[in-house]
Amino acid sequence: MNLDFSDDQKLLQSEARKFLEKEQSLQRSRSVLNQQEALDTDLWQQIVAMGWTGIRIPEQYDGLGLGHLELCVVAEELGRSLAPVPFSSSVYLFTEAIIKFASDEIKQDLLPKLVTGECIGTLAITEQLLAPTAQNINTTVANNAVSGTKIAVPDAGIATHVIVICNGQKGIELRLVELSDDCNIQKQDTIDDSRGHFSIDFNNANSQLLGHHGAGWRLLQNLLDQAAVMFSFEQLGGAQATLDMATSYAQQRFAFGRAICSYQAIKHKLADMYIKLTLSKSNSYYGAWALSTESAELAVAAATARVSATQAFNYCSQENIQTHGGNGFTWEYDCHLFYRRAKLLSLNVGSLATWKEKLIHGLEKAQPANAQ
Repeated sequence: MNLDFSDDQKLLQSEARKFLEKEQSLQRSRSVLNQQEALDTDLWQQIVAMGWTGIRIPEQYDGLGLGHLELCVVAEELGRSLAPVPFSSSVYLFTEAIIKFASDEIKQDLLPKLVTGECIGTLAITEQLLAPTAQNINTTVANNAVSGTKIAVPDAGIATHVIVICNGQKGIELRLVELSDDCNIQKQDTIDDSRGHFSIDFNNANSQLLGHHGAGWRLLQNLLDQAAVMFSFEQLGGAQATLDMATSYAQQRFAFGRAICSYQAIKHKLADMYIKLTLSKSNSYYGAWALSTESAELAVAAATARVSATQAFNYCSQENIQTHGGNGFTWEYDCHLFYRRAKLLSLNVGSLATWKEKLIHGLEKAQPANAQ
């Protein structure tokens, strides 16, 4: 595997970074957190206007018709800036599911609306504190009507549509539901309210099938493998930002007449952050390669990227606080914003333990039958 981004992709990443810095995305995230709003509407509208929501949508539906690598570089910059927008739920998950599994009629209806921002989507999987499995999905569908309760649904308070994992007569199904009066949506408190999460009670909500009857769990796993790579780049961007913050602070902060970066304890702390970040970058690139080439290694590559990126962002966000000393625990410094987002992203599309299990299972399947 040898992956590097093209000049055009690097240019897209550079312009995305300039835009998010110019729009002070990090400060917008703090503002949303302070005011407990669902998102920064102005920033979201600007992102829509720049065409990022249509990166993967084919040109026949008014999208840009680009690939997953372009989405990866944008995801990294959104993670670096902690953008308080529903990009991951609407683009990594919902849009990809519509592109891959929806009928032509649904595509013609929703994909142009996703490009313009008229439609915002999300994915509803979780029903309890246990990790979701094909055996513990209790939300049901009968005669195209969905009933049940989902929790921790990202951005449901601002979404127009949701894809629901349901238990049908022939097994697990993916069901497209337009959020309406048949759906009772309640805000749930999380560690990072700049990315809102909600519970949804479905009361015989009308739905449309995505994919085939009984194939929902297999389709979901494929979708989550793709999304895991995108999330790993978002986590990679956040980890890089925290390392940059810690390094800058250590160079400027003086103690006993010396910059604290000259002390061995701080040097080791920064070096450990760099090592975890570099490992995460390597594994995320592996995931991007597998995704962009439609490799049979995608399941293993996605799990590897997800585990490594989760560990890196969690570690770097924690050590960034420690490097800042007492200031790192204050509301005024930005350290806690990254710590909050690291913890939140570590649970989106499955916990660290879930992805470790997927990685082990994937490696076992990849072994030759006669391997000892």
